Formats: sequence, C-alpha cells, structure tokens
Amino acid sequence: MPRFVPRRHWARRSMRLDPVDDAREILLGVAAHDYPWDTVQALSFALFRTYAVPSIGGLLARTGEFTERVQKRYDDTGLLLEEVQRHGLDHGRGRQAVRRVNQMHARYDISDDDMRYVLATFVVVPKRWIDAWGFRPLTEHEVAASVHYYRELGRHMAIRDLPEDFDGFARLLDDHEAAHFAHDPGARRVADSTLRLMTTFPPGSWLPAPVVRRFAFALMDEPLLRALGYPLPAPWERLVVRRAMRARALVLRLLPSRGRPKWASDFGWFRSYPQGYDVDRLGTFAPVSPVGAASSEAPA
Repeated sequence: MPRFVPRRHWARRSMRLDPVDDAREILLGVAAHDYPWDTVQALSFALFRTYAVPSIGGLLARTGEFTERVQKRYDDTGLLLEEVQRHGLDHGRGRQAVRRVNQMHARYDISDDDMRYVLATFVVVPKRWIDAWGFRPLTEHEVAASVHYYRELGRHMAIRDLPEDFDGFARLLDDHEAAHFAHDPGARRVADSTLRLMTTFPPGSWLPAPVVRRFAFALMDEPLLRALGYPLPAPWERLVVRRAMRARALVLRLLPSRGRPKWASDFGWFRSYPQGYDVDRLGTFAPVSPVGAASSEAPA
C-alpha cells in the first residue's frame, strides 16, 4: 500500500466489505487511516463521559489510579484497546488484552448497566464526534461494523443484553446519562486530573493550559459540564471552537488519506513504557499481601 491514497479510498472500500465478517478491517480504515487523531479524541471523550456517572467516576476516584497515576492509567487503557483493535479478538495478543481487562474489572462490583453504558460510549461517541467534526460521515457499513465489533468485544467481556443496532446503543447511552449523570466530588477530581494530562499532549501543549481547558469545555455538552461542575462556555467560545474544528475538516477533505496505518501509540502520548511493554503487565493488580498476612483487596 502506498503512503497516501485518494481521500475517499477507505469509505469506498468499506462498502465493498461485509460489516459483520470484515468488521475489524472496516473499522481500521476509520481509526487507523481516515480518522486516527479523531478516534483517539473521541474515545478519550467517551471515557471522560463515564466520569459523570457517580458509580463509575466515584469508583475510579477511590482506586486512585486516575488521580495519582493518571499517565500510566491513560496509557494502559489506550494500549489495551489498541491491542484488541490492532490484532483482533481471534489473535493471541487481542485475547490477552481482553483477559487483562476482565481481570481488572472482576476486582470490583460493577453493575451490568454500567458495563453496558461504557461499551455504548465506544459505539456512539466516535460516530457523533465524526458527524460533528469529520471531513466525511461514516458509511452505513462503517456504522454497522462498529456495532458488530463492540458487540463481539462485549460478548468476550460477558456483557449481556446488548443492543443490536446503532440506534439501540444511542438510546441506551442517552437514557443512562439522563438517569444517572450527577455531581460527585471524587469524579470531579478524576476529570480534573485527566484534563491536566490532556493539556500536556501536542498540539494542546503548545498553548497555555487554561486555554486548552476552555477549548475542551467548548467541545462538551451542557449535561456533562453540569454533572462535573464545570463552567458553561460562552457562546463566542463555542463559535470559535466550532469554526476551528470545521476549518480543520475542510483542510482534511482536500488532502489524501493515509495508505499506511497510524495507531494511537504513534502519537507519542503513551509515555509509561519507552522500552516496550508486556500485555499481561498492563493495568492494575491487587496488592500482594505478606506471607501469613490476611489478604486484602483494597482498590489500588
């Protein structure tokens, strides 16, 4: 594959593939070729939304992972998701990554509703992001492939009663947020810590951190901002951000697409493992008790 291909190459290609049998391959055209930066941003905002659900944001605060070791936690989450996306659920490394995620989740009492909601954010938020800020909409096969891919991921994570189409996932997400978005002091600390980390990533790191925070607020909807206790952007701030993002989309529309994949790890934002990593060592682990001492599974 040449370094660059025509801009519509991956969209046209997706329509020639089967959204079930070729789901991962179709999604790679979106995530690694047409929209690598947007996919990272959308998935980051997807996880950010989950903080506004106190049962999720509060738990993350109690573990301390997103407040005391936020860079490592961000890296571990991104790398585990990338391993599955890059290699697939039928590959050894993909299965390793899912097993590691399941081991972490098994340590905590997480409701089925919250598990379904988090998975729904991965389906819904990227599409909504691309609808708003992309240079082209997703094709019907790309949307169907996303649904199938994440339903399969959910099956491997033993998440039951998942919707069968995008509209079902969108309803699940919207209904869960309407019922459960609320302010939680611990969740706010997790959100603040995550935002501080994001201000260190280029191109945001080239600007003052308060400017980057205001830019991020302008990309968030009012229910999310209110739940986290963040200030509502002024209309002019939303207008500036909207015009900047749409100008970016217009420029991208004129450029060729990537012929070679670009992964999340290629951006240089994952900094915890400069010498490489072992999939089985990513994430969090229960503390090891001294020999003869009572075992304790306090959140790490």
